[in-house]
Parts: sequence; structure tokens; C-alpha cells
Amino acid sequence: MTFDFLGGETLCIDKPLEWTSFDVVKRLRGVIQHRLHLKKLKVGHAGTLDPLATGVMIVVTGRSTKLIESLQAGVKEYVATLRLGATTPSFDLETEVDATYPTAHITREMAEETLAKFRGRIEQVPPKYSACKVDGTRAYDLARKGKEVELKPKVLVIDEIELLGFDPETPGLTIRVVCSKGTYIRALARDIGLALGSGAHLTALRRTRVGDVTLSDCLDIERAVELIRNAELILPEDNRDNTAQNQATESKL
Repeated sequence: MTFDFLGGETLCIDKPLEWTSFDVVKRLRGVIQHRLHLKKLKVGHAGTLDPLATGVMIVVTGRSTKLIESLQAGVKEYVATLRLGATTPSFDLETEVDATYPTAHITREMAEETLAKFRGRIEQVPPKYSACKVDGTRAYDLARKGKEVELKPKVLVIDEIELLGFDPETPGLTIRVVCSKGTYIRALARDIGLALGSGAHLTALRRTRVGDVTLSDCLDIERAVELIRNAELILPEDNRDNTAQNQATESKL
């Protein structure tokens, strides 16, 4: 297998738990630069995943970074686990529980009926612990400093939302969501909790698809690193000498 990281490659990664999206990009870029003996190389990703989320992350290099916008526009699929009856400021496990609510009234049938209300076009207020910008500053930077953050609702589309599991003991839900770009599953968990007359926050999240890329197309980060270290590469001088190799290509790892 030969890779042309300057001409452009697309790497499909199963992002590890507690890694930021930047951590993944930094790790892969460092290995590629070392092999190519380059000080700089364009590497980006098509869609941020929170540190506490895992799953499909598309990384692009070289001229393929021009594809980021189109790749980000692809439909996303997630499997999420929600704990009912408790909320956190970040809507996930990044922050501690700040309030608890009754859950005895919630049944599986009620959960299914509630989820159905979220299908289609909805308005969603992003979490204050998010990368949205407020007067040029990331919302999560303001939130972590204890400052008030007011974000405007955004229109998005939930194509599919399905109840995979209901646990009255936890109590919790496991759901599958197919949605448009810009959907915050943490915020969806918050809104589902409210709609159930309780509270909720996210306890696990796995992105299972981005566009046509699924988990079966992805490598874990260390396998990807090993592949890059051992693969045949088109070197910078080859790119200068061969214009055909300069065209961006997409190769799924």
C-alpha cells in the first residue's frame, strides 16, 4: 500500500476515549511528518468528537484538507447512553451532577413516545460547554471560568431516533440517532430529559457513521500509526516531479 500524504489522503480512525480530536490529528501528523522529514503538513479532521466520545473520525491530509467541508456535511449516526433523573452543567460526565429529579413515572412506552417527538426538524440550543463562539471566544472556555454563556438555538434535522434499551433500575436509556451536521447529542440528552418530565445527561457516546464511513472502515489509532510507519510513501520530491501525483486522492485506512 502506497500513501501520498502531500497529494492527499483520507484516514478513518476509531477515536479513543478521553482523546480530543486535536490529539488524534497531532498524533498522526507527527508520525507522517517524521516519515516525510517535513516540518509542516496540513492535517485536519471532518467533525469534532468530545473527549468522552469514541468512534468514527475522518482525518485528511495535504490537498485533501479541501474536502473537510463536504465531509462534515455528511449525515452522522450515534449510539448514546443517557442517565435519567440527574443533570450536569456539561450534559455529560465532564462535570458533576448538579440536580436530581424523579424518574418513577418514566416507562419504556413513555420513552418511545417522547423520542418520536424529536424526529424531523427541531431547534436545539448548543451546550455552553461547546466549541461555539461567543464574541470570538469558545463557549467552553467561558463556561469553565464560571462565566454566563447564552447561545442561540439552531435548526437541525433528526432523521432517525430509536430506543435501543430502557433500564428502569439505573434509570437510563440507550438510543440510536441519525442526524445532520451540528447536532449536539449532549444537548439532545438534556432535551429528552426535560421532555420526560425529569432530567438527563449523557454517560456514553459512540459515533458509528459519518456519511458513508462506518466503524468497519476505521482503524484504532495505534494500528493507523503502525501502518503509516511501515507503508510505502510518495516523498515530497516525488510530488514535485510528478504532477499526476499532486491530485488529491482518498484512501480509507
